[in-house]
Amino acid sequence: MKKIFIFALLLLVAGAGAGGFFWAREWRLTRFSTAPFGSAEAKTVDIPNGTGPRALSELLAQSKVVANAELFYAFLRREKLAPRLKAGEYEFSGPLTPRQVAEKIASGHVKLYRFTVPEGLRVEETLPILAESELRLDASRLAAAVARPDFLRKLGVPASSAEGFLFPDTYSFTRGANEEAVLAKMISRSLEEYRKADAQRKKGINLDLLQTMTLASIIEKETAAPEERPRISCVFHNRLRLRMKLGTDPTVLYAMWLIRGKWINNITSEDLRTEHPYNTYTSYGLPPGPIASPGSASIQAALNPIDCNDLYFVSRNNGTHVFCPDLKCHNEAVDLWQREYFRKQKNRGG
Repeated sequence: MKKIFIFALLLLVAGAGAGGFFWAREWRLTRFSTAPFGSAEAKTVDIPNGTGPRALSELLAQSKVVANAELFYAFLRREKLAPRLKAGEYEFSGPLTPRQVAEKIASGHVKLYRFTVPEGLRVEETLPILAESELRLDASRLAAAVARPDFLRKLGVPASSAEGFLFPDTYSFTRGANEEAVLAKMISRSLEEYRKADAQRKKGINLDLLQTMTLASIIEKETAAPEERPRISCVFHNRLRLRMKLGTDPTVLYAMWLIRGKWINNITSEDLRTEHPYNTYTSYGLPPGPIASPGSASIQAALNPIDCNDLYFVSRNNGTHVFCPDLKCHNEAVDLWQREYFRKQKNRGG
């Protein structure tokens, strides 16, 4: 009887010890899971495909995202989070609790890299923005892709170049995005904006996709004032209808760039007389393709001009224009806003 009593007492003591250990461990784990850890400095952790919960815990501890690898692993097991964890590149700025860290990885909230392309840039101006972004895209691969007919054809670009189809916007990509994926997204955005504008196309406007983007690019380069774009579009549509030359300076600059191989932001009288398909002072109709990438407002304006009888517009040198229906009005505006304006500027400078 005495032996039975001693045996029972030993079992009781062992059980109490095991229970005490269990509760101590749970208390430690609970305190760990709710305690924020980490510095305010951003820490980027790349979690490869196939990383198990234990390896992940070690990786996070080494990166100083969590305080203890064993406890984080135990936390993942207790909460049954391991099957939900997703590979990818994550950015952590502490202090964060282990639960916050785990939930971020489980949600797949990976780090995004952003870049912004302004409106009205040529391809050669756009590609360096992509190459110099944190995505670390290869400049030579970008340049090769925008001139590959098969790549462009597959994406729906009706031209041998991506000029005019790299939509200006702010883009977000994960680290794994390659050159073609980034360009494809930008081209897709241009075609999406074209479809939106096409749905609101004005009756009687018969431009196809390439013609629309070409006219939109000229409108984009002619004015930075959004409210003027539908009226400038009207001027060009009127000129096209009357078989007048478009006579727009941005196309001359583009033509001279193609001829010289370098951009010069100045036009001479000889440039205006130089015959080239992109020079709308020497060639009738629209040039062969876009001269820059237009934004949505210019694409909409190309297909939905206002009604007007204007055939000319002259810069006021402040981003806006004077619009004229005839040559007399145009010449008066040139005298006032070009010759007289710059004469006054020169006199002030002297």
